[in-house]
Amino acid sequence: MSSTAPVPNGTNRWLADSDRVTPWLIVLAGFAVMYVPVYWWAAHVIWQSDDHAHGPIILAVIGWLFWTLHKDLLESPTEPSPALGWPIFVFGLLVYFAGRMFNVSILEFGSQMPVSAGLLLLLKGRRALRLAWFPVIYFVFMIPLPGVLVDAITGPLKQWISSIVETVLYAVGYPIARSGVIISIGQYQLQVADACSGLHSMFSLSALGTLFMYIMDRKSRVHNAIMLLSLLPIAFCANIVRVMVLVLITYYLGDEAGQGFLHGTAGMVLMVIALLICFLLDAVLVRVLGERKPPAAAA
Repeated sequence: MSSTAPVPNGTNRWLADSDRVTPWLIVLAGFAVMYVPVYWWAAHVIWQSDDHAHGPIILAVIGWLFWTLHKDLLESPTEPSPALGWPIFVFGLLVYFAGRMFNVSILEFGSQMPVSAGLLLLLKGRRALRLAWFPVIYFVFMIPLPGVLVDAITGPLKQWISSIVETVLYAVGYPIARSGVIISIGQYQLQVADACSGLHSMFSLSALGTLFMYIMDRKSRVHNAIMLLSLLPIAFCANIVRVMVLVLITYYLGDEAGQGFLHGTAGMVLMVIALLICFLLDAVLVRVLGERKPPAAAA
């Protein structure tokens, strides 16, 4: 009479972990086959420009966000939702193939949201999608802004910024005048170019601001609503200060200083200042509105 040796507990655990991980590895491999060529193209084309240089950073942040959630996703109960998952997934595939066929990068990058959402629903179900809702939505910051939208928004933004800068500096006594988006101060003339419209600063600050809100995980809806609604005004005001600083640098130090190293430095400094304003606003809202602690933390 023969007996079968029991399988060690460690082996059982390894097999269980392998069964949980294998489907995810297959999905990741398929996702890589679809989108690595898109990222490769972007790395050699649009991510080389200042307007879309944030693309690799957004991709790295999304990877980090999913990594921080991977244990929760693996341990969540497997309750696939094919009735919802398949339509979303197929829609994402159609958008992706349309983008690849017609070379429309907006569709290629935009398809990542429905594709990833559909895969989560098919693999794990609605609970997994609720866990990973933020990194799924965060793909939106990788989508290149449509040229028609950029042109429609950039013109008015440049006009508003030029007008505000001229009004403020004239009020404090500077010899400044404006004709459209051309600012004359002293012996110098400066044009508020598309890059100075602040549109991409607003986009970048929105990405950083929403990430900050997600990490802080404030429970107050009023707090989150105020923070969210403040991101674009903060970016717009920061860009006004940036243009004003560049105008004054040109006035005092000359055109080379205004268009040279200090031009890029002013942009980075003002982005940091905008982020600090967001942090300060968050701290003020915590003090004013309060932040209720969960029962375990309170105990």
